[in-house]
Amino acid sequence: MNCSSEVIDYKSTGYFSKMVADYIVANPLLTPFYEHSVSIDGIKSSIQRRKQFDTDRNLLINILNDQYKNVKLSDKQQTYIQQLADNNTFTICTAHQPNIFTGPLYFIYKILHVIKIADDLQKQLADYKFVPVYYMGSEDADLDELGHININGVKYEWKTDQTGAVGRMKIDKTFIELIEKIKAQLLVYPKGNEVGEMIQKHYQKGVTIEQATFHFVNELFAEYGLIILLPDNVLIKRKFLPVINKELSEEFSHKAVDETIKIFPSEYKVQAAGRELNLFYLKDDKRERIQKINSKFQISNSKLDEVEIKKEAEDHPERFSPNVILRPVLQETVLPDVAFVGGGGEIAYWLELKKVFEAVNVPYPMLILRNSFMSVCTDRFEQAKKLNFKISDLFREETLLLNELVSRESSLQLKLEKEKKQLSDLYDQLKKIAGAVDVTLQQHTEALYTQALKKVDALEKKMLRAEKKKYEAQQRQLHKLKSQLFPGGQLQERIDNILVYYAKWGKDFIKNIYDNSLTFEQKFTIIKESC
Repeated sequence: MNCSSEVIDYKSTGYFSKMVADYIVANPLLTPFYEHSVSIDGIKSSIQRRKQFDTDRNLLINILNDQYKNVKLSDKQQTYIQQLADNNTFTICTAHQPNIFTGPLYFIYKILHVIKIADDLQKQLADYKFVPVYYMGSEDADLDELGHININGVKYEWKTDQTGAVGRMKIDKTFIELIEKIKAQLLVYPKGNEVGEMIQKHYQKGVTIEQATFHFVNELFAEYGLIILLPDNVLIKRKFLPVINKELSEEFSHKAVDETIKIFPSEYKVQAAGRELNLFYLKDDKRERIQKINSKFQISNSKLDEVEIKKEAEDHPERFSPNVILRPVLQETVLPDVAFVGGGGEIAYWLELKKVFEAVNVPYPMLILRNSFMSVCTDRFEQAKKLNFKISDLFREETLLLNELVSRESSLQLKLEKEKKQLSDLYDQLKKIAGAVDVTLQQHTEALYTQALKKVDALEKKMLRAEKKKYEAQQRQLHKLKSQLFPGGQLQERIDNILVYYAKWGKDFIKNIYDNSLTFEQKFTIIKESC
């Protein structure tokens, strides 16, 4: 799989929010809401902050050893798990829910980003060790979001009656039928049978989504040393019990976020205001909000007082599940983490959580925007070139691109800028003449000019529209190219799934993304593929 790449600014793509664009350039408006700059110095300061926190490394190692007890570890994984016992070993973490078959491509990009950062930091800061970690958000209950993938523009959706945490759901008959449909689409590619057998091996009837995802992702990334942490674990939740109890007693996280939102710059949209009590009750196939009503806690059709609910948490901490506001705190409590890699939405809501971390004295890590990629076949580069566009140009709106193409290619005059200037000069002269007769006529003359200019603008648009009809072939080519590169008008990484890419190129696709992954540069990468 031969390829080359180029990078462009996130802002120039038009697909990322103002908050993300400003975070990347360290806009002073946002600096009060995070602790560490995205740099080697930022990592050093994050390490020093993390050293002040008593991470239970033995607990973490015991949990990982138990999770991997029936898995053949790669040499790198074995080394990393052993190194976690050392106080000079730190994790670089990303988190994501267990989308079926890993979901959109950016899931893969996030994981390869943390791997690349860990490898790079190992070279730059030889006194420390760095371990890449994928923290699985398996307690998420949003099957509508996690239960489908897209293959070549076709949406494949898992229809099941199961409810509750998606990670606890089990592969059923309808899921197996879904696998068969997907395999049939992949067999046309060189590695289609290989990846089809891989998913069939891991997604077996009766296996939970959490375990299927764990084993599938492990097969993809074990050789890179990726460590997967499954937080739906009684020991992890017991370690988190002080935060659970504080939330039950004080509802502290909502207050902390509310304080932040009140001082958050008005230029940015609030991402995650949370709830007054940011915990769910997780039992069997249910994940329900815990609500406090008149000093009673409502869970599973029961009303408990504070003593009773804390007793329930003490006896069954695994039943208490943090939502989006407290999940990051759980993650950073159990991992010796110095950097978190997340998408634009994740970075935006993490920027609202600094006071939540401070309230429980848990270190707030460096925040790094995950890498983004667009994979483009050589043929499409050539198609763009024939239309006199670069691939980076194609991020702009199709209408604007077509207007530019027609204006550039046509031999006729389609712009009336010179004539508009002449019109302006004419009415300036008329305004002087009319004003000499009656000063009130100046305003009337100005109104006449405005009307005339609107008519000239309308004429200009009609001229362009008429000329466009001569370029219908180019218009079709441009539309097809935009549709291929931006499926459904979205970035490729938000729609496509890895299965097709693996079916085409096997593990070379993963290696290619790793090779082109940046660390702290935070740029959008366009990869030119031979295909």
